[in-house]
Amino acid sequence: MSETLTRGIRIIVQPRYVAEQSDPTTHQYLFAYHITIRNEGEETVQLLSRHWVITAGDGKIEEVRGPGVVGYQPVLRPGEEFQYTSGCPLTTPVGTMHGEFNMVVQGSDEKFDARISPFRLAVPGVLN
Repeated sequence: MSETLTRGIRIIVQPRYVAEQSDPTTHQYLFAYHITIRNEGEETVQLLSRHWVITAGDGKIEEVRGPGVVGYQPVLRPGEEFQYTSGCPLTTPVGTMHGEFNMVVQGSDEKFDARISPFRLAVPGVLN
């Protein structure tokens, strides 16, 4: 799990291994992650884009950038939250992700990056 607060925007990540959609014999591991974006600040903000840095257990790094999240660019007023679930395929049983959501303060051109702290993607028991 990961939890980060940037300028009143709290981002909570809860990852899990999706065994039923993985095939370790062919080095295909699927991980899901559930994201909660909560506006604990005093300004209304909109999520414009995402940037992920995905590091596999063998050190291979992939960066993903794109507009919004799961087809949305949510607007969050103070006290509101947005939740979604997405997935990440890896070719190793362990990896990490981190990144940021680019936000804009409504009514201005002021933008900032809400950080997403690193979190581990791991097949249960593989690190024990």
